[in-house]
Amino acid sequence: MGKAIWKPGNMLYPVPAVMVTVGNGKDKDNIITIAWAGTINSDPPMVSISVRKSRYSHELLSENGEFVVNLTTKDLTYAMDYSGVKSGRDVDKFTKMKLTKGKATKVSVPIIEESPVNIECKVTKVIELGSHDMFIGEVVAVLADEKYIDETGKFDLNKANLIAYSHGQYFTLGDYVGKFGYSVQKKK
Repeated sequence: MGKAIWKPGNMLYPVPAVMVTVGNGKDKDNIITIAWAGTINSDPPMVSISVRKSRYSHELLSENGEFVVNLTTKDLTYAMDYSGVKSGRDVDKFTKMKLTKGKATKVSVPIIEESPVNIECKVTKVIELGSHDMFIGEVVAVLADEKYIDETGKFDLNKANLIAYSHGQYFTLGDYVGKFGYSVQKKK
């Protein structure tokens, strides 16, 4: 059996499915679901999100230059999907999905309180790519839900039941198979 040849396309899956909050810093806030998000640098910490130019969130991002990446969980899947198919021009997604707007610590856009991790970012660069623009953001603050922090201070994000997106479908993360560096770790 061989391999089928497909036309070039985006087949890098799975990817995180996140809810990104944006706003004009005054009276307009929105949530956009993004599957094209990623870590791009560690010092300074930076992430990227790619947003279609026709989206309402693109307008708000361009105006304000701030966003929050809100990680999603199994419990947030319905709201995450809704936020990806409905436009903020037509509906207040916070109200419709009964999500709590929280105050960010370093940016003027809200966080989603129900999210286990909120990554506050300030745009440092915009790269025009074609259908999408990539917004590169420096991480200026991270808020972590205390219910995932154990008595030793370790943050166990794996207990949050995070969501991944793969070729049009949502999944929770699967079985634990190893940790970084286990292939070279000395045996005890």
